Amino acid sequence: MIEAIPSGLLTIVAFLAMLGLLVLVHELGHFLTAVWLGIRVEEFGIGYPPRAVTLFERKGVKYTLNWLPLGGFVRFGGEGESIYGVGSLSAAHPWKKILVLVAGPLMNLLLAFAIFAGLFMARGVPTAFDGAQIDVVYPNTPAAAGGMQNGDLLVEINGQPVERDMAVIRAAAEANPGAPIPLVVERDGQRVPLSVVPGPWEYNGTRSEVGFGFSYGPNVQIMPADLPTAVVTGVTYTFEVLGRFIDGLGQMIKALLGLNPMPAGGVAGVVGIARGTGEVIERDGLFGFWQWTALISLNLFLVNLLPIPALDGSHIMFSLLELARRGKKIPPEREAMVHAVGFMMLMGLMLIITVSDVAQWIGGAPVLGGG
Repeated sequence: MIEAIPSGLLTIVAFLAMLGLLVLVHELGHFLTAVWLGIRVEEFGIGYPPRAVTLFERKGVKYTLNWLPLGGFVRFGGEGESIYGVGSLSAAHPWKKILVLVAGPLMNLLLAFAIFAGLFMARGVPTAFDGAQIDVVYPNTPAAAGGMQNGDLLVEINGQPVERDMAVIRAAAEANPGAPIPLVVERDGQRVPLSVVPGPWEYNGTRSEVGFGFSYGPNVQIMPADLPTAVVTGVTYTFEVLGRFIDGLGQMIKALLGLNPMPAGGVAGVVGIARGTGEVIERDGLFGFWQWTALISLNLFLVNLLPIPALDGSHIMFSLLELARRGKKIPPEREAMVHAVGFMMLMGLMLIITVSDVAQWIGGAPVLGGG
């Protein structure tokens, strides 16, 4: 049972398992694509060196098990084969290099989609129905005076059905200030007629000149899903979340340029992600862990495609330059210098983020927000 495992140990084990899965899937994308394109690979390792054992060798590729259980790696053939951009990968045509390099992040995207689809299959799919779900009826407001309660489902207002866009709610209030409006709500399976007089209201600093005084949202229910529905919903949700990530990244870049405030949330490093893993398991259990894993996998997909030296995106950029130069390679020593400098800057940034993560940890600030 998860509850029987000490929380600190559970966090470490879960984080290492998640990290191992994400890295292994990423490297598997590079490996399978390279083999498919006929690019020489010397080794596909599970875990990081030092090597524990060679499992087997097939078609010149050694499949090894290594001592550090943190994912995997691909060792391309040739001199200095331990990093991308050298050895057999460097000798390949630029378009082949691009495919190999894109395949790693793409596998992280596919993993996120597979996890989301699996979760929708297991838990059901959020489905919107007509009506507005009343979340909170604020005290001393027209809604409270009219007898509305938290959890009511508003199905009819002023003789009109409340549909999924719910625009009729605000329109009814603005069109009838000071006049009683008939409402119908569903409460405990029964339809209850009410009458509310829209007018001014205020609560906790929020004020409206004319309105009802309740917060509401779509009438969403979790419905069982078959495999096709779960797959389609998984694809849709994956790209919806990815769109939010891209928008957040754009906001961060604008903030660094002084064009807008820094968005809430900030950036988490390894320590922050590890702590977040523990928090999400404590809050949401196994389903929360897989949701978190999918979100981190999507982050890896996006970040790895950015043209940051030492990441896949930077190697892709150099391959695109090689294509634009009609196959004329960038001098290897210059490319190596760019990646080396970029790697040092990246490690410096990670150090700063880690210090911030540790400071928040010591200060007791949760990674996922809340009190």
